[in-house]
Amino acid sequence: MDAAALILAAGRGARAGGGVPKQYCIIAGQPMLRRALRPFLDHPRVGAVRVVIHPDDAGPYQAATADLELSAPVMGGATRQDSCRLGLESLADSPPVRVLIHDAARPFVDAATIDRVLDALGDTQGAIPALAVSDALKRAGDDGMVREGVNRAGLWRAQTPQGFAFAAILDAHRRLAGAAHADDAAVAEAAGLAVALVPGSEDNVKITTDTDFVRAERMLAADDIRVGGGFDVHRFAPGDHIMLCGVRIAHGHGLAGHSDADVGLHALTDALLGAIGAGDIGQHFPPAEARWRDADSALFLRHALRLVAEYGGRIRHLDVTLICERPKLAPHRDAMRARIADILDLDPARVSVKATTTEGLGFTGRGEGIAAQATATVAVREWP
Repeated sequence: MDAAALILAAGRGARAGGGVPKQYCIIAGQPMLRRALRPFLDHPRVGAVRVVIHPDDAGPYQAATADLELSAPVMGGATRQDSCRLGLESLADSPPVRVLIHDAARPFVDAATIDRVLDALGDTQGAIPALAVSDALKRAGDDGMVREGVNRAGLWRAQTPQGFAFAAILDAHRRLAGAAHADDAAVAEAAGLAVALVPGSEDNVKITTDTDFVRAERMLAADDIRVGGGFDVHRFAPGDHIMLCGVRIAHGHGLAGHSDADVGLHALTDALLGAIGAGDIGQHFPPAEARWRDADSALFLRHALRLVAEYGGRIRHLDVTLICERPKLAPHRDAMRARIADILDLDPARVSVKATTTEGLGFTGRGEGIAAQATATVAVREWP
């Protein structure tokens, strides 16, 4: 495995009045931990994602990560450094070349930041995203009064994910077990590893206080709404079933197409691509390429999801209308909604599947094929 991500979520920090560790608090309808995991799960260069949790948090963890493709969680230790070491040890039997270590309290990391860290690891044993300090700095006494100014030249604010050559950072944690370093970069520095800085992101904020939660809610609420449309058609061909919206339906014909000819998922994929101005399905998966022959169209839809995430967007609603005389689709509607929601990690309430006929008119009316029309609503974050 080239790269794995280790998400540290064993802390006890609780939102004031919330009664639960902050990583399980809800931000705009989703647990913060789930939001922190998605960028790594969706990233094509990350082969596995594992979470380090507190021994008391098995229940909240399962609720927050239901249906996500994660490696089994690891129980953390008494300190952040202990938890990270235990997480690294859990990867040692099948070690990745590189590891990304990320705080669950940073739910807004983007794919570009992950890429910059991974790219830097081609030249060094460690790399962290960071932002140059731009505010004036003051040192205060115990009485809260300013004692002196601090020169901010060369000072940076460190973020996560912090990336390292796996063998090097595991060795560093083993040698420095029991120390009290603030982050993994400090462990690396103490062990003599070179650590590079790469540009971080102002959006990659750490959620610590009630005020931070309020800001996070506002960040997610301040959206630019984009709408995309998709349309697709496939003719009937010899076969005994069709795939519609990810569901296999027995039928006297199949559908002709280079992939599995799932007209519903193809229309949805085009709708998502259209919402972010990313072309159409044929540009991303050319039908002339043999590798897409008989491919599961869920691959295409997940690809569109990843592009939406890289664009800074979130799917708010999907609506697809299937147009045919046969087969009758009403008995399969709930299964299709559930399958689309599962592919895209959405609440099924955000997915609509409808079916209609053309009253015997046109190629669908003559029973020559099936058409689908889809609309995708995507919210793109506009940060305050």
